[in-house]
Amino acid sequence: MNKDFHCYATYCAAILAGYSHEESAVIGYSSQMVDLCTRTMLSKLHAPQSAATTQLQLELMDARTDIIGLQDITRIWASFHFLPGDLYAVPEQKCSKKYLKKYRLICKPNSELLEKTVRRAKGKNLQDAGIAMHVLADTWAHSYFAGTPSLVINNTNYHFFELIQGENGEEERKVNFRHSPSSPDEPEKSAYTNTVYYNNENSIMSLGHGRAGHLPDYCFVRYKYLPAWGNYEEIIKDNPSDYLCAFTQMVYALKYLRGTIPEFEKGHYDTESIEPVKDEIQRILHTVQLDSTKDWRELGKKLSGHELEEIDVEAIEKEYLDADADEKDDTFLGRFIIGALAQKSMVTNQIFQSGNRLAGYSIELGSKGFKGIRDFKKLLKRREAGSDE
Repeated sequence: MNKDFHCYATYCAAILAGYSHEESAVIGYSSQMVDLCTRTMLSKLHAPQSAATTQLQLELMDARTDIIGLQDITRIWASFHFLPGDLYAVPEQKCSKKYLKKYRLICKPNSELLEKTVRRAKGKNLQDAGIAMHVLADTWAHSYFAGTPSLVINNTNYHFFELIQGENGEEERKVNFRHSPSSPDEPEKSAYTNTVYYNNENSIMSLGHGRAGHLPDYCFVRYKYLPAWGNYEEIIKDNPSDYLCAFTQMVYALKYLRGTIPEFEKGHYDTESIEPVKDEIQRILHTVQLDSTKDWRELGKKLSGHELEEIDVEAIEKEYLDADADEKDDTFLGRFIIGALAQKSMVTNQIFQSGNRLAGYSIELGSKGFKGIRDFKKLLKRREAGSDE
């Protein structure tokens, strides 16, 4: 998903869940911050780099793809953008143990890890709620892709069609993938940019949905394709429907985090709260446009009576830099960092406990007195020692 949904739709969901404008803004900004918090940013601020929640393209291009490098990449992308749907899944066809580990990282909504993600944010800062909403929303947009480099799992081929509603009903239009990052996507031509095919299982080009371009991130798109892991069965992705599920699930989850309802369980959605604005939400989700920010902002203003401004990253960074050492944890970014460390540690630990080492070795994050992830430090020590075991 893009900024339009992660920030502004999340803000709308928070308002509908009963949060104030100010609280909803923090939740929306925190959700967006997941796509902004890179090691480059954290290094500039002298903040814990293990709290990175995404990676710049330049960072990825420089990333190592040995076992240690792949573990580092997986920790970030599986924890925040491609939450594994079933860590104990078994494919229909026989496969190697190496393939099985990657198969079990395929992202899907309504997983046990989603329940743990939302429950982890209960009673924490608003930043934790925003992080959880980002993860939740991406389980819908990024389903069927995995947050680890894998040609077998994430590759696409010539069988990739956009489903267009025409005068005579639904029509199939072959997607024209190209490799020009500077050229904007052209939905009217079904022309979209994707990563270059590279015949290497662990290539960065096969991380997440890179081979499918930005199609999973556009709310209006409906498409079908044949995933390499799907036993040659077509998968249809209906983004407008999935995004509506994501939105109503966010409202439900945020009511739980706010204390309005006692429990959060997967597979539950709050369709009642959105009823007064459902038609407007459906219109936004079905409108063919690359950026729905303006529409979501207008809906947010209608719901709260306030206009949500663009996130001021410079102000957030300055607040953190200007704060005394013992006050940094109480800044916007300080609270976000603590929430990010906890989320990454929880997901990595769950992957590790399942017997899967693709995200590295894990020790659970301590409840206090610790501002880093022990297992991340262990990975650094292993790298320094030159061990790939």
